[in-house]
Amino acid sequence: MAEKILIGRNDKIDLPKLDLYDLDAKIDTGAFTSAIHYHHAEIVERDGRRVLHFTLLDPTHPDYNGKSFYFEQFEEREIKNSFGDSEKRFIITTVIHMFGKDFITEFSLSNRGNLKFPILLGRKLLKKGFVVDVAHHNLSFKSKQKKNKIS
Repeated sequence: MAEKILIGRNDKIDLPKLDLYDLDAKIDTGAFTSAIHYHHAEIVERDGRRVLHFTLLDPTHPDYNGKSFYFEQFEEREIKNSFGDSEKRFIITTVIHMFGKDFITEFSLSNRGNLKFPILLGRKLLKKGFVVDVAHHNLSFKSKQKKNKIS
């Protein structure tokens, strides 16, 4: 059995395929799917195909880069929010980089603009080899900083 990676209550993560780095993420063992804050999302036709067009974060967020993304591979799924209400959300799959490793995971596009953390990491990602200890925070980010100092 592979050794589990210790993760704290929150961390800073990288989404290299989305050109977003050191984003604040809350670890949430109560959430099944991970979520990311989006500014705009719509299904458009591009080259005769239905694609999801979206931007992440919003102009008031310090890491907002205004980039538009087009995903041909996406789903629409009913997701229960923290209040227990179901809402239809777009689901994308992308790479998350933490602890020097890449993990492929799903994110639901969610309006998290009024919340402290633009990203929520749920059980679907955490079951890939993490154990949560809420006494810690930013363990991946601290490891990255330490590695960058050595390099």
